[in-house]
Amino acid sequence: MGRPRLVVYLIALVGAIVTGAIVTGATASSGADPGITARTILLGGTAPLSDPASAAVARGADAYFKYVNARGGVDGRSIAFTVVDDGSSPTQAVEATRQLVEEDGVFAIVNSLGTEANLATRGYLNGLKVPQLFVGSGASTFGREHRRYPATIGFRPTYRAEGRVYGAYLARTKPRARVAVLFQNDTYGRELLAGLREGIGRSTVRVVVAEGYAPASAEVQAQLGRLNTGGADTLALFSSPGIARVAAGFAARPGWRPLLLVSADASDSAPIEGAISIAYLKDPREAAWRADPALRVYRAILARYARGANPGELGHVRGMAVAYETVRLLRAVGATPTRAAVVTQLARLRDASNPFLLPGIVVRTSATERFPVEQAQLRRHTRGSWKRFGGLWNLSAG
Repeated sequence: MGRPRLVVYLIALVGAIVTGAIVTGATASSGADPGITARTILLGGTAPLSDPASAAVARGADAYFKYVNARGGVDGRSIAFTVVDDGSSPTQAVEATRQLVEEDGVFAIVNSLGTEANLATRGYLNGLKVPQLFVGSGASTFGREHRRYPATIGFRPTYRAEGRVYGAYLARTKPRARVAVLFQNDTYGRELLAGLREGIGRSTVRVVVAEGYAPASAEVQAQLGRLNTGGADTLALFSSPGIARVAAGFAARPGWRPLLLVSADASDSAPIEGAISIAYLKDPREAAWRADPALRVYRAILARYARGANPGELGHVRGMAVAYETVRLLRAVGATPTRAAVVTQLARLRDASNPFLLPGIVVRTSATERFPVEQAQLRRHTRGSWKRFGGLWNLSAG
């Protein structure tokens, strides 16, 4: 097809050969919405597949859909899932999304990764009433603006809510903390920083210096030097994984060694003793989950449907968590899925059964609230691995 693909169509063939007009012919004859045939539900998404973490998310979702297909699919239909490489470019994401919708005829876009990519395609998809499901971003706009964009919904805790957890944690446990912040100067980093300030509130914790860097930058030595001159005893890393790795190494040098707060998206890159982050997914590397039935199934799914994939990559779990919720959503709208029914259902999500989320986390939305996952748990890097502590934090909307 001339475009890089992570996933090829998975179609249940029962003694028949399906030709190229798989969507247009079958859909037109049945009068169903695009992407729905008697045997197939066609879903698509975009991601920067050259990024290992993003590729793992897409791979995990694909593997779970294959697992569901092997067990009868959704009301007898197999899920055909296609992910197109967008190269981390919003422009490419728009082009790829148009191709998925207009040429491939997908029923819905699922778990496209990246804030800017999803913002770039949101208006287009809502204009056509194509569901934009469980976007791969924690930007609060994807829940806050649900009245304007009813076909769009996020999944994970928002960046702002995550930042509030860190601020509230410091206010409770380290009330004299002086915090330096390195943040990516985009929606991701700015929302984490804003949430941190909200969580600190009127406590005696202070943000003494905050340094931003351009998202495309690979050089932050100047910012780190300034962060180390403000008397901070705590360093918040609201950055990309690569920048977090550099910053964590800088902070570990003799003479500073602050407490590290590391955003969830970057936490695997800053394994410094005592560092604090949050979790909402079961981490397959955590000793507590070695005998967990859900993660035994997770490993079996990867071994069967994503051979060679590293089961220790948390992105695979994230992809499966989103795929699980997508399957539940498709089943909830009945034997003849329509895009309109899916959009209506987005205001009625209630699921405490997702086996890839931490125990106690409930996926929940309402007519006025569209933030599906609003619970998380703090974790600390101790003796070479992350370990959760305390109970679940209930995060307010946005």
